[in-house]
Amino acid sequence: QVQLVESGGGLVQVGDSLRLSCVASGGTFNRYNMGWFRQAPGQEREFVAVIGWGGASIDYTDSVKGRFIISRDNAKNTVYLQMNSLKPEDTAVYYCAADVSWIERISRTQYAYAYWGQGTQVTVSS
Repeated sequence: QVQLVESGGGLVQVGDSLRLSCVASGGTFNRYNMGWFRQAPGQEREFVAVIGWGGASIDYTDSVKGRFIISRDNAKNTVYLQMNSLKPEDTAVYYCAADVSWIERISRTQYAYAYWGQGTQVTVSS
């Protein structure tokens, strides 16, 4: 069983930065593709970013390209989401998720991810 715990959310102003962290336990982290998703109030959960287990394969949703950076530290079983130039529309609960397919791939679909964290709230105030 894989457990994922996110941290780093909070209340910030427009233009500020935050770094989210997600620590994994109970599995073979360096063989998991890791994704970040978010869900705003009244909206469906949406893809934000994904990183393959080797760290070289990365994808972002268009709205965060150039502002967010996903990275991972396999020695620490941790995936990060550096969020810069935050906007009010980035306000959401952010979830990390693990794709444990044992194939290095990057997927935007939620159904590829077997394990999810509990989420961390990010609020961007104008």
